[in-house]
Amino acid sequence: MRAKWMAAWSMLVPVLAAGCGTESGPVAPVAVKAPIKVARCVMKFPDPRAAATARVRLERDISRYVSTRPGRIVYGALDLVTGVSFGEGEHRHDIITASGAKVDILAALLLRGTGELDEEERDLAARMITESDNSAADALWSRVGGSMSDFYTRVGLRETTPGPGIYWGGTTTSPADRIRLMKVLVKGGRGLTAPDRRLVLDLMSRVQKDQSWGVSAAARPGDRVALKNGWTPRPFVGNASWAVTSYGRIVGPGRDLLLSVQTDHQPGEGAGIETIEGVARLIGARLDTLSPTITRPCPTRPIA
Repeated sequence: MRAKWMAAWSMLVPVLAAGCGTESGPVAPVAVKAPIKVARCVMKFPDPRAAATARVRLERDISRYVSTRPGRIVYGALDLVTGVSFGEGEHRHDIITASGAKVDILAALLLRGTGELDEEERDLAARMITESDNSAADALWSRVGGSMSDFYTRVGLRETTPGPGIYWGGTTTSPADRIRLMKVLVKGGRGLTAPDRRLVLDLMSRVQKDQSWGVSAAARPGDRVALKNGWTPRPFVGNASWAVTSYGRIVGPGRDLLLSVQTDHQPGEGAGIETIEGVARLIGARLDTLSPTITRPCPTRPIA
């Protein structure tokens, strides 16, 4: 009897042991989380030496490009985000701006201080800027033409002279003054209200497609562009020589670029456009190199 009891007990013990956890059963796989990565603290500082080198290279490359193109070519650029500014001949102010003066006409009309534009004036303004309608410009110039010199003085355009008499297209200006005008439209001041500035910039951003060439070549995919172009044969030499100009604002992540490129003594409108876009493309592609930074790790101990 004792032998039978011992045999039964020997068979029961493993079962009890398994139930009590003294022996391990099959091990199920357990998901293990990846270690948490802690972002390394870094600090960025301007790199003036690299910026100066990049600037010299860009200005050199633009000069080389311009030297291969016909006529006179001047330009100016200002990035409102970084404060970087540069140009070549940007204060030369004897180049006709042609239809580029239409923005001036509208801004002067808004600065009269007589209240909002009436319905007719708004329609004329829209056609003058978005379609570059000359008849609309004639109509609005007749309302403000005599006070354009006062307008230029008030907004600080010291290098712009209105065209004689009814010839608004004969207005001469400099790239530096085009940038000053754009800065007023973007940043405010000089008597232009925020709604007035929004109206002008909105119309400049809706220029019809066949007139959207020029400084827009500096834009990256997704950038927003507001511009006004001008193109005309030079009156004193007839159709053999053209003035072609473009200025405006190109804004997107990390930049708010104001750019003006002016040309004259061009063999044709197409040559002027090609030159302007060549300059603009160089500037747009390499603008970011003009404000480089150095990355360094954060200090491990608090600075006293």
